[in-house]
Amino acid sequence: MFRFSHGKKADSQNYSPRIVNIINFVRQCEPRIDWITEEVLFQTVVEQIKIIKQYNFKATFLLQYDALIDPRYQKLMKELPADQFEVGAWWEIPQPLVEKSGLKWRGRFPWDWHADVGFATGYTPEEREKLIDTYMEDFKKIFGCYPKSVGSWFIDAHSLKYMYDKYGIVASCNCKDQVGTDGYTLWGGYWSGGYYPSQVNAYMPAQNPEKQIPIPIFRMLGSDPIHQYDSGLGTGNQRVISLEPVYEKGGGDERWCRWYFDWFVNEPALNYAYVQVGQENSFTWKRMARGYEIQMKILDELVKSGKIVLQTLSETGKWFKKNYQVTPPTSVVVLKDHSEKNLKTIWFNSRFYRVNLLWEQGTLRFRDIHLFDENMVSDYLKEPGTSSQCFYYTLPLVDGFYWSSLETIAGLKFKSGDGKELNGSNLVATNSPAGQLLVRWPTSSLAGEISVQFDENSLIISATGRLEDNWYLELSTAPEADLPFLKIEPEKLSGKFRNWTYVVRLKTGRFIKEQHKPLKIIPHNNRIVIDFSSREK
Repeated sequence: MFRFSHGKKADSQNYSPRIVNIINFVRQCEPRIDWITEEVLFQTVVEQIKIIKQYNFKATFLLQYDALIDPRYQKLMKELPADQFEVGAWWEIPQPLVEKSGLKWRGRFPWDWHADVGFATGYTPEEREKLIDTYMEDFKKIFGCYPKSVGSWFIDAHSLKYMYDKYGIVASCNCKDQVGTDGYTLWGGYWSGGYYPSQVNAYMPAQNPEKQIPIPIFRMLGSDPIHQYDSGLGTGNQRVISLEPVYEKGGGDERWCRWYFDWFVNEPALNYAYVQVGQENSFTWKRMARGYEIQMKILDELVKSGKIVLQTLSETGKWFKKNYQVTPPTSVVVLKDHSEKNLKTIWFNSRFYRVNLLWEQGTLRFRDIHLFDENMVSDYLKEPGTSSQCFYYTLPLVDGFYWSSLETIAGLKFKSGDGKELNGSNLVATNSPAGQLLVRWPTSSLAGEISVQFDENSLIISATGRLEDNWYLELSTAPEADLPFLKIEPEKLSGKFRNWTYVVRLKTGRFIKEQHKPLKIIPHNNRIVIDFSSREK
């Protein structure tokens, strides 16, 4: 069983705050399963409120339109203490909202989860504005004000900007990274915490204030930072390993939950750490109760020990905007595994890129590197999606999921001069006073040390000891992987992904391509510096 060590409290000097939002989103109907009636869904919300009140926690409830106009939910939400509970909008599009807005309903059921019907991306920009106006005006009639928070699995940039410009929302939330779950793929984004989205692509972090929508979007659901990524390698779809209390091997298991919150509060985190707790009522109280109760108990321990800050979603949005004019760098450090595989991982995000390191059986590789470009226009900005699925991506340099197969695991690996993969001991991670994440890896196959420095603009890798002048990085992929590289020059790699061209530049070191080797990065004077801040093509 994982126990919480007596680490620094949230108000200690140089300790980044650990922010938790309890967010539950509410639908009136669930057409997929007969026994999940409107009454079952309503009682699920009643039970969620009951346990939240028991611990005197702050929480946010986001109402889908069909729940918003239901008198039972109206009465229930109006009775909640305003200083403890926030009521906001859940932005899926059910039949009553469409018809009230003067549009034709195209769904199979009163609520249809297909992306071209149940989400704003399935409607024209003009239709999206009508849907928003209808929801907002009815919300104000019921609660006396407009909602400050709007969440969804995904929201298009046109809708989000319209909600900000006309109705003054202050925070949003969207789904964690995933491949294929429910037909929705969001891949390569800002992995954890909040970001300011591009005005032309709400999944893409903006690099510059003038190109961003000034509303932070927070990633939901609390992915397993080690195991979610590789779950389903070679199959084209991921399984779910997350903090959602309904999942028995994730948020429904006390040991897993204690492991999750142990690293969340005790490992280094740049600027702040964030996680959303909670569950949609569609999963029902019967299925989520055990995990929900486990998590509330753990949160109570952490609140009493001063290790976390519980806020509503809008409070976190206001805090974020007060402290950050642009998306800040953040990190997730996990050096203990809950499984027998004994893996370790580091996630780093900035407004320019994200990167993931994975330590496995003494080896180290970059499992993922994606670039962000605020000018990459979403498919759904001006045109409605016509598929039951939805796809949001960023720009890959390393993609350990899509470029892997059942036989080959992709990654950018550390190798010695003779071509053998380096081996070493455990990782050590620290935050620097300059706002960088520093990771050190003592090596044993050649006695020395690899140092990886993550900062907002660049990734800096260096080596000492017997590794000097005797190491490089090499990308391995499945033979059938569809790589985006167009041209590899010593100081510049050019790529094209989903009709968008992009470049990655080296400040120090050189790119090379050899036969049967898609990419190598060779150090210069024992350093590799990859610059992610340049968008010049």
